[in-house]
Amino acid sequence: MSYRILIVEDMQEILDNVCDFFLEEGKDLLEVTRCSDGNEAMDKVAKEDFDLMILDIMLPGASGFDICKAARKKSDCPIILLTALGSESSILRGYELGCDDYVVKPFVMRHLYAKSLALLKRAKSIAAEDVLKCGAISLNKRTMEVTVNGREVELQAKEYALLYYLLSNKDTILTRGNILDHVWGDNLDVSDRVVDGTIRRLRPSLGEASSQIKTVFGKGYKLTEGK
Repeated sequence: MSYRILIVEDMQEILDNVCDFFLEEGKDLLEVTRCSDGNEAMDKVAKEDFDLMILDIMLPGASGFDICKAARKKSDCPIILLTALGSESSILRGYELGCDDYVVKPFVMRHLYAKSLALLKRAKSIAAEDVLKCGAISLNKRTMEVTVNGREVELQAKEYALLYYLLSNKDTILTRGNILDHVWGDNLDVSDRVVDGTIRRLRPSLGEASSQIKTVFGKGYKLTEGK
């Protein structure tokens, strides 16, 4: 697996040195896209997805601040601002716009590289925690997207809540009472039958993964990885 990094810097020597260092140190790990113009970078941010951005602030065309602001409207990827502007107000503005770190020129190349790897690892770790998986089924807690073998499926609110509970307790037998308490809460107007009905609607929505929901006769339901 490789990570896509956007590096934006108008001083060609610095741009070449940073890109060369990252490509050498991160061989087979990093894929680097370079820009020396702010407007070109804005276009790439709009059209492409990156795992990390390193942005100089003072650029021809759009500034690093402009690029950071535009990127934050689209993604949560880590952003490092790389600049000669070391004033407190400049640094604070960068953080207000959503940057994750600030490196002031002149800098040690290995220091920048280490910061970049740390931010990548942290971002990927957080992203992994956002996803519940069991077999072919994935549920992204942050975006509320449910997929089966990578194909997005549409669920009603209670079907989603029920699947969330099953995924959070995979390989565990859940009684109808457990499910009622966690999915329907204090709603006293529902009975065990509503659980069975919601399961019946949920299974077809999951397509080829429907058989992962096992009926445990006399007890309840269990979500497993196998068919």
